Amino acid sequence: MTIVVAKGPLIGQRHVQAVLLFACIAVNYMIKYNASIALVAMTNAESTNPDFPEYNWNEMEKSYVLSSFYWGYVVTQFPAGYACRRFGAKMVLFVSTLGSAIAAIIVPFTVNWGGWQIFCAIRVLQGCFQGFDLPCVHAHLALWSPVQERNRLGALASSGIECGTVMAMFISGLIATSSLGWPGISYISGAVGIAWCILWEIFAANSPNKSRFISKNERSYIENSINSVKESVEIKAVEKQIPIPWRAILHSPPFWALLIVRSAENWGFSAIQAELPAYMNGVFRMDMKSNTLYSALPYIALWILSYCYLILADVLLRYKIVTLNVLRKSFNTIAFWIPTVGLIGVGFLEADQQTLAIFLMIANVALNSGCTIGSGLNSIDLSPNHAGILTSVTNAVGSIMPILTPLVAGAIVKDESNRIQWQIVFAITAAVFFVGNLIYIIWGSAELQVWDNPNFLTPEKDEHSEHEQNRSHLENGTKL
Repeated sequence: MTIVVAKGPLIGQRHVQAVLLFACIAVNYMIKYNASIALVAMTNAESTNPDFPEYNWNEMEKSYVLSSFYWGYVVTQFPAGYACRRFGAKMVLFVSTLGSAIAAIIVPFTVNWGGWQIFCAIRVLQGCFQGFDLPCVHAHLALWSPVQERNRLGALASSGIECGTVMAMFISGLIATSSLGWPGISYISGAVGIAWCILWEIFAANSPNKSRFISKNERSYIENSINSVKESVEIKAVEKQIPIPWRAILHSPPFWALLIVRSAENWGFSAIQAELPAYMNGVFRMDMKSNTLYSALPYIALWILSYCYLILADVLLRYKIVTLNVLRKSFNTIAFWIPTVGLIGVGFLEADQQTLAIFLMIANVALNSGCTIGSGLNSIDLSPNHAGILTSVTNAVGSIMPILTPLVAGAIVKDESNRIQWQIVFAITAAVFFVGNLIYIIWGSAELQVWDNPNFLTPEKDEHSEHEQNRSHLENGTKL
């Protein structure tokens, strides 16, 4: 006899939360990455809209603007997990997104008198606000996602990264060449962020128990899915603080494997994202409009392929073709090692092989979307109760990589048209991808760790000892 589990509406509040998280990530990544397009327009007005001010900033000053976001981003990663546990994801994500959106809007009003220095300061502030995002997203997913739907809802929310990157690379370029000019990038980004905050305030809830819109069936389904005890503990995690087993976490090989592989991903992705426009312009001589289009194409493919990975993962797990552990490592291997070969290959292309270069770039970036299911959701596997904390630590360390990659690339590439210099940059990125994934294959895991237990640091009394103590009390009472 088949037991039918009541899951509530076809589109329930767990799906609403995932879509809201998707939009949150998309908005913040658009704000995060559109500076690379805005800088081109701000320093070369003739290629976009000459009706707006142009600034004579050198390459080093522009590098400071691009990397300054991560100066603030690193600072707030560690307190992000604590803030989410203390105040809940609803408040923290609202404040962080609103602050980042307002900071975006003020850029055109301040850069005229403050120059690149004030632009850097605003980017640092945006980084501080956005440092809270991903830890809270993972903690929120752990509370709202039934165990069997975590891959699906987690990948849906995380695909906001690809969407936001596409909007930053493609839509920002269109805005810059329109009548709005480069200031329009800031205005539209900020307005979209504020609109998201309104929707989030209406529909978001820290847990199913606190949602005004959720049905009883859906709430029961979430709380009782597969591991009802663990899920009920997660629902109470915001109200009852669970001690963090730092010693056990820092002695855990799967945690270190996750930390290394996510750092490798941040290095590789940021290197490709930050240097792609310069590479296409320096080696293949594309103008601004073509550069924007071709720079966006890989991320459009990345976004589309992320859903292909999601569907394939659903099929493989639903029919128990592979275990979750095998799925994670297989997808991550595809996402890391195929681009490893592709990056080395693209460095050997000549200037007249533009079509092949575009194809390889699209393939390299698109295939990398598999890392979301491969390792991006692994913190929830290891410890749902401490997912926000794990994400805070891995993001804090990983966020150092985007600070370093532009500096390393800038130190190597002195002439953007020099193919040999780009070969070195791509070879370094390929090596990071290869080693990071190898470590994840050997020591990574999708198994729930013993230190996830809320009583790990406060073990309950041993049942045998308690029984002996009760018997002793009874004997004493009899003697009396």
